Amino acid sequence: MTIVPLPDAPGTAEHLCLALANSVVTLPGGQQLDELDSPMNATAWLVGHGLAPHGTGLLEYCQLQLTDLRRKLRAVLLAHAEGTAPDPDSLEGINRALSAVPSAALLRYSPDEGLNRVASHPLTQIVDHAMAQIAEDAAALLTGPDAARIARCASEPCDRLMVRTHGRRQWCSARCGARQRANRAYARKKGSAPAPDILA
Repeated sequence: MTIVPLPDAPGTAEHLCLALANSVVTLPGGQQLDELDSPMNATAWLVGHGLAPHGTGLLEYCQLQLTDLRRKLRAVLLAHAEGTAPDPDSLEGINRALSAVPSAALLRYSPDEGLNRVASHPLTQIVDHAMAQIAEDAAALLTGPDAARIARCASEPCDRLMVRTHGRRQWCSARCGARQRANRAYARKKGSAPAPDILA
């Protein structure tokens, strides 16, 4: 079965932490889509999000570091969305990523461009720097003005996170909203019978 790519959840384009958290999603029928399921795919994800230069090749160890940060980010973001205390280990994992490397862009001069700021780090620290940027974004989102709008998609089994954009929108995409409405209509029509996954 071919899985149609999902549109970005609200807030994902603006927040690297949501993009990473949503790089794994549960689909109808118990399927799971994981954008970081191999070192090659994890590399493509980092390059695609401007966190690593073209030509980078991650090792499995680096992929596992990234998926571990994703797991911890998801735990903290979900706890926040549910109004519960975050798991201390997950919070500590984000703090480790924040403090592992200096994340400030350095000031450089070139005759062609004059003064500019560039990220300068050895190739061996690409993943550490990427994770620091993602963790910084998570800290800013969780303590910033949009923190109260962090939510989980209300359409089961979807488990993507988002920043609600307007009103009471509860779904990460029109597709999830349509599936939820169809399932509710089916349940009303059939009484209390569970609805099948529609519009998968």
